[in-house]
Amino acid sequence: MKTAVIVFPGSNCDQDMYYAIKDGLGEEAEYVWHAETSLDGFDAVMIPGGFSYGDYLRSGAIARFAGIMPAVVRAAGEGKPVLGVCNGFQILLEAGLLPGAMLKNKHLKFICETVNLRMENNRTLFTSLYKEGEIIRIPIAHGEGNYYCDDETLRELRDQQRIVFTYAGENPNGSRAAIAGIVNRNGNVLGMMPHPERAADVLLGSDDGLRLFQSILNYWRESAHAAYTS
Repeated sequence: MKTAVIVFPGSNCDQDMYYAIKDGLGEEAEYVWHAETSLDGFDAVMIPGGFSYGDYLRSGAIARFAGIMPAVVRAAGEGKPVLGVCNGFQILLEAGLLPGAMLKNKHLKFICETVNLRMENNRTLFTSLYKEGEIIRIPIAHGEGNYYCDDETLRELRDQQRIVFTYAGENPNGSRAAIAGIVNRNGNVLGMMPHPERAADVLLGSDDGLRLFQSILNYWRESAHAAYTS
């Protein structure tokens, strides 16, 4: 599996994501600069956390117009796994690949801590190695992680089982329905505020995030095998 790690001016979790793929999975990863226009040859796309373009205007608002984003949209439309973490989630929202928007945290302060997440849907390509209802420990680090959507969108997310992660116990940022991560209708685009790449090795305090990347790899292997034998 060859994975593209998109790098924007202000990205600061790109190396974490890169090494989660290279060291955690033993798979191929490459940095792709935001000004590039093609993702040909890549099997998966990762948009890491950070402060793209300094979070001017609002988080992800400028990155949404970067040269690489049409290629990200095409990759999503082709069914390739696309993962956006923290600022990456914000960019996916601004690009219209996921519904809703991000507000400032309820206490108007930057939060950096490890939180409990509940696995709400383990039937996605990102979560097949988790158990339904499982509680995992993943770090968060954001100032605008208060996910908001209107009532109709929330009903759709619930009815279509597109809420993948929720905060278990305390809701640290005021996110609606304690939402921490959602997928698109086709299930191949995941946005989440917590950082699984920062929990991909026990040396980091938790390896609960590694199974997310392993789930993507399993999906890719199964898809590649099916395509080869068809």
